[in-house]
Amino acid sequence: MDIGFVGLGAMGAGIVPRLMAARHTVTGWNRSKDRAEPLIKSGMRFAATPRAVALVSDVVFSIVTDASAVRSVALGDDGIIAGLKPRGVYVDMSTIAPDASRAISAQFAERGLAMLDAPISGSPVTLAQGNASLMVGGDRAAFEQVEPVLRAIGPKVTYIGASGLAVQMKIAVNLLLMVEVIAFGEAVALAEKGGVAREIAVDAVLKSVAASPVLGYRGPFILEGKMPALPLADVTLQQKDMLLALELGRKLGSPVPLAAAANEMMNACRGLGIDHRDFVTAHEVYRRLGGQS
Repeated sequence: MDIGFVGLGAMGAGIVPRLMAARHTVTGWNRSKDRAEPLIKSGMRFAATPRAVALVSDVVFSIVTDASAVRSVALGDDGIIAGLKPRGVYVDMSTIAPDASRAISAQFAERGLAMLDAPISGSPVTLAQGNASLMVGGDRAAFEQVEPVLRAIGPKVTYIGASGLAVQMKIAVNLLLMVEVIAFGEAVALAEKGGVAREIAVDAVLKSVAASPVLGYRGPFILEGKMPALPLADVTLQQKDMLLALELGRKLGSPVPLAAAANEMMNACRGLGIDHRDFVTAHEVYRRLGGQS
């Protein structure tokens, strides 16, 4: 199948090789072509605009930072909407507000075109391991059309329901993920303050019933010298999703007190100037608040 991919950041750059390995032809676009060079060298074609990507593709994916970026690549004369084939499908994998996703989808529907929201749950690590999962919202027939392509990206694909519901579910999952990682930092800092060596505390957590996939690969980052120079997701990026959860809770009248508490810890990371790190660095905030050097 001819696949288009718009947005070649950390996740996009990991997804494209999986699509090519599944024998799909991929044409990509990114604001900075330099970021696409490794993929071009490995066989990906490059187009001048998102519209040009859509013109040669049966399915077009995008994964970008926020709703403004999605609108920029999806709509307008140079956007995906201007080039998508009549039976083509646009699949946005970005994590944005459900209402924003539905509004963009409605513009595609007005032209008789299909758009799905299909955010991916995982990091570059889980993606490379083949363990990423996808949640999909939108027209069921369009989902069934692209499901085999989605399974080339990750083996766990779940159809959630109508347009916007997949990104709503992704926000809920990210809320849980962030609260879990923040609580991990709190627990380890507490154990450290009581005299347990950090390495032993991390090892004990990862061998306990509280262990999880995300803690398995992220938890060791807090050990001396293990914080990656290039974060899987820095504080700013993760806080964007937490703010989406807080706003969704406000709109729906659904309480999210743990999300609010975790968000404050990310504010503290920013205040301490460590927001450029992977967001598991919240552990450092707990240490400093507890008077640990």
